[in-house]
Order: sequence, then structure tokens, then C-alpha cells
Amino acid sequence: MNTTIPTVHPVDERLPAGRLAALGLQHVLVMYAGAIAVPLIIGRALKLSPEQVALLISADLFCCGLVTLVQALGMTRWFGIRLPVMMGVTFAAVGPMVAMANANPGTAGAQAIFGAIIGAGVLSMLIAPVIGRLLRFFPPVVTGTIIAVIGISLMRVGIGWALGGPANSTNPNYGALDNLAVAGFVLAAILLIAKLGRGFIANISVLLGIVLGCAVAAGLGKMGFEKVAQARWFDVITPFAFGTPTFDPVLILTMTLVMVVVMIESTGMFLALSDITAKPLTPRELTAGLRTDGLGTLIGGIFNTFPYTSFSQNVGLVGVTGVRSRFVCVAAGVIMIVLGLLPKMAALVESVPTFVLGGAGLVMFGMVAATGIRILSAVDFRGQRNNLYIVAVSIGFGMLPLVAPRWMNQMPHALHPLLESGILLASLSAVALNLFFNGGRADERAAVEAAKTAEAH
Repeated sequence: MNTTIPTVHPVDERLPAGRLAALGLQHVLVMYAGAIAVPLIIGRALKLSPEQVALLISADLFCCGLVTLVQALGMTRWFGIRLPVMMGVTFAAVGPMVAMANANPGTAGAQAIFGAIIGAGVLSMLIAPVIGRLLRFFPPVVTGTIIAVIGISLMRVGIGWALGGPANSTNPNYGALDNLAVAGFVLAAILLIAKLGRGFIANISVLLGIVLGCAVAAGLGKMGFEKVAQARWFDVITPFAFGTPTFDPVLILTMTLVMVVVMIESTGMFLALSDITAKPLTPRELTAGLRTDGLGTLIGGIFNTFPYTSFSQNVGLVGVTGVRSRFVCVAAGVIMIVLGLLPKMAALVESVPTFVLGGAGLVMFGMVAATGIRILSAVDFRGQRNNLYIVAVSIGFGMLPLVAPRWMNQMPHALHPLLESGILLASLSAVALNLFFNGGRADERAAVEAAKTAEAH
């Protein structure tokens, strides 16, 4: 009598609880520095109080965990790709959100940003089924250019952190040599750990560099823990903590365009992860994964945080460790939720001096730019010389708001949120020029290879 034992695909394998917890914590540590960066950037751009910035951090960690559970578990046929995916706030939305914050700082600016995020989340869920068909318009020459411009744009933030904040008359410590020395120490520590460390230690070099920088800053009396002592041990994340969101159509359109780019990038990541885990994706599963990007963004806007996407460094970790079980990411999601409910953890992160983050920011944001360059390295520039024009002109458009921040002064004010984002300008330019020179030929294999290249960061 022949009996066949049903085999469980490694993606659906349920590991022992202790191993799940340890591997889940590893995923959390790998993404932690990137996860907390965006609320710090936006909170300080909005000029919010330390308590409000800590709230953004708690909300971010909580929603990271919640959206990861939806994506990895896939509890309904409409949401969740059911692969080992960690969800985090995308850096692609930072540029437009900083522009919104600069135009309208304070709680009112936060309400406008969250309104734009909620609107973009709803629209993203509606357009998710067609995004996969748009992949042909985003070959590596386009995605590589966009990601490079994202990194270059964010470098301004990292350099500003290292110099101690904004350059104005109210900040006498701008460019202070002792602060720059600590930022340099953090940078050096990260590079040394990355060079000398192995495996997991090397993967969390940025996080370890920040920890060492905090130790030095505390020793120099430049980091205090009074806010940590005053913060609660436990608190619940409540919706609309900054008040009722405001819904500006132009800001919603801006954020939706960002989400289109984010979902195209997610498509490449999902295809690459499918290849790594040897689990083929159906069109329905791919759509469910992309729809979760939109759902996560909607949840983020409701719970006082930002747009969500799959984190590439965690996709890379799956390939490095060889552990393909999606339940490892489920465990990581639970850990993130718990961290989000601990205000003391958020207060500790908020207490980190900006110059400490500056040393790490140079690495984090520079690695984003380097990832774009690595994707571009696989592009055929010799056989298709017109690709050079796509990259050259699109980077030029992306640099416009950086080198000439007031270049749009003579244009209608309603267009300013769009024109202030170098990322959106570069995206529109790259897509249009690619269509002009190369047409809309689909190249799924190239998208997969580009996503695998991106995992290295």
C-alpha cells in the first residue's frame, strides 16, 4: 500500500517557537535603523515636539508589524502575498513629504501629509491589479535611475544631520567640530563593523554604529535620558492622534504617483523573492501583495505614520540565511508590534542626537543611491546608447529642486508640491524618455535581476 506524505513548501514551514523568535528578531534588527529613519526625518521637518516625534516612531514600529502580518500571513485572498516579506516605510515618499512639511510645518502639516497618505492608500488598492501590467514601463534603466535619485536626494538630510540640524541663526551649534567628530566616529564604526564583522553582525552594522555613537554622545554629556525616564512603559497607538486629516487633491496625486513607483519596485522585489524561495507567484498573489502596499499605506495614514513597502534588505536576508519560512516574518511582525506599544523605546530613539544619526545617514542614504547605481550597472549602455540619455536627463531633472530650490516660483502654486520633488521629476522623465527611446517592451527577467541586485544593500 503506497501512502504519500504531503510535503510542505519551505515558505509555509512552521518552525519551532524558539527558532522563530530568534530568526524574527534578526529580521527586526536588520530593518530597525531604516524603519526609524523616516519618522525622525519627517517629525523634525514638521518641527514637532520630542513627544510627538516619539509618537511617530511608536506608530511606525506598530504599523510595520501590523502590515507585515497582513503581507506574510495573507489571511484573505485580497491581501497578502504569503512570502517572507518585511514591510517598512518607504524612503521614496520622503522627498514629497519633506516638501509638504516645509510648506506647512506643525500639526496642520502633519494632517495634510496623513490625508495625502490615506488618499494614496485607497487609490493604490484600486490600481493594484493594473500595476503588474505597468512593469514594462519600469525596466532597470528607469528603476535604477529613480532609486539613485532617491538616495542622492536623501543625502542632503544625512549631511544636515551630521552638521547638527538646520543652518540658521537659531542653531548656534551648526557645524560644531565636536558634533562632526562624533558623526565621523559613527561612520568609521559602521565601516569597520561592515569590514571586520561576519554574517549577522555585518548586516546590522548601521544599528551597531548608532549604538556606539550614542554611547560616545552620552559620555560627552550630549545625550540625555530624561525623556526616556518620563515616558510610559506601555501605551496604545490611537488613530488620528494629530487631529482630523485634510485632503488636498494635489498632495494626494503626488503621493499616489510615489506609490505607483513603490509598487513597481515591490513587483520586482516580489518576483525576485519568488525566485529565491522557489515558489512561483500567480497573478492573483502578486496583485494581493501589491494591494497590501496600498492597505499598509492607508493604515499608516490612519495611525499617524507613512507609506509602506517591502524592505529590500530583508529580502536579501532571506537569500543569505536560506530560511524561507514566511512565519519567521510573522514572528518579526509580532516583535515590531510589541516595540510600537513601548513608548520608552520610542523616546530612546527620539533622544538620539541628530549628529549621531548623521554618521549613519550618510551610509543608509548613500546605500540607497549605490543600489540604484548597481541596478544601472546591469543596463546595456553599449548596445543601446540611448539609455545614457535616459539616465543623464532624468538625474538632471531630479537634481533641480536640490540645486535650485526656488526654480518653480513663477509657476502656479498648486503645482509646487509636485515640482519640489526631485524624485517625482526624475520618475516622470525616466518613464517618458524610456518610452521615447525604447518603447514599452516587457522584460520581467530584467526586473527580477534588478531586484536581486538591489537586495545587496
